[in-house]
Amino acid sequence: MRARLRVWRRRWLPSLPLSTAVFCFWLLMNDQVSAGHVVLALVLALLIPLFAARLDREFARIGRLRGIPKMAAVLVLDIVRSNITVALQVLGPERRITPGFIWLPLDIANIHGIAALTSIITLTPGTVSSALSDDRRYLLVHVLHLEDADALIAHIKTRYEAPLMEIFP
Repeated sequence: MRARLRVWRRRWLPSLPLSTAVFCFWLLMNDQVSAGHVVLALVLALLIPLFAARLDREFARIGRLRGIPKMAAVLVLDIVRSNITVALQVLGPERRITPGFIWLPLDIANIHGIAALTSIITLTPGTVSSALSDDRRYLLVHVLHLEDADALIAHIKTRYEAPLMEIFP
C-alpha cells in the first residue's frame, strides 16, 4: 500500500517544492484570495511540475552543502565591491574603461552548477554571462573593464567555480 502511494505521488506530484512554490506565487501575484484563485493555483501547482519534469532530463545531483553560507558571503561581498568599482568607472573618464569578452574554460560539468555560475557572474556588476559553448566546456563572459583576462579567469574559477563543484558534483 505504501509503495503504491509513493509511486502515485512520484507520478502525479514529481516535485513538491516546485508545486508549493507555484501555488504560493500564484496566490501572491493576485490582489485577492478567492476560491477561484485557490483552485487555479492548485491546478497550476499540479500541472506545471508534470511538464517541467518532462523538460528537465538532467537532474541535479547535490554534493556538500556546507560551503553555501561561505559562498553566499563571498558573493555578497563581491557584489558590493563590484558595485563600487563599476560606479567609479562609470563616473570617471570613459577612456579608462576597456570592455572585452573572455572565454572561461569550465571544469564544472553539472548543468545546474553551470547555471548557478552564470547567474553569479551576471549578478556581479561589471560582468555578464553571454553564451555557453555547445559542448558546455566554455562560457563567454563580457567584462566592463578587462585588464588581465588570465587573472579574471583565475578569480572566477577559485571564488565561484570551485565551491560550486563541491555543491554540484
